[in-house]
Amino acid sequence: MPTPPKPFTVLVNEKKSHRTKAELKQREKGEKALSTGTALKERPEVKSNPVAHKEFLRLNKLLKGIEKNDAIYEPVINRYCMMQAECYDLETKREKIFDQAQKLEKKFDELGQDASFVEFRAVTSDIARIYGAMIAIDKQVQAKRKMLLDIEKENIMTIAAALRSIPKKVDDSKSPLLEALKKGKKGNGTG
Repeated sequence: MPTPPKPFTVLVNEKKSHRTKAELKQREKGEKALSTGTALKERPEVKSNPVAHKEFLRLNKLLKGIEKNDAIYEPVINRYCMMQAECYDLETKREKIFDQAQKLEKKFDELGQDASFVEFRAVTSDIARIYGAMIAIDKQVQAKRKMLLDIEKENIMTIAAALRSIPKKVDDSKSPLLEALKKGKKGNGTG
């Protein structure tokens, strides 16, 4: 995959671009056309969730740094933050369940040989259910992580695609009328 073109601000700051002033102006105009000019806003459900809110603030700061904290990305950034919070919540629940399983196993070990068959079977069944719940939560976490990765890829690709959609070269197509006039001027011997 070819390297995406550099944004206008990078080209200007490097001060070593081979592009003409007209090409740079066209690039700047194209980049400005791809943004709303409005900063992205945090949705109420994100703001009320401490984990999502913290992630939103982190991403907003990063996006400001690259001048991409535009409202056009608002829905996906808010959704991403909520999914991060959901993952965190599921992982926390999984850890609590794991701790319960550890306590149950420890209690089972303490019973040792004194446990009756009924007690043995009940504890074993409880442990199996707990680990089943952990596996179910792990599946949910993995599905959410995949969605997060897809959003991350799409965001990067969307920004890169936006930059790729801006023409690198200035349209040098000549006016047919000007071409005809130039030929006519050369042809009549007055030039």
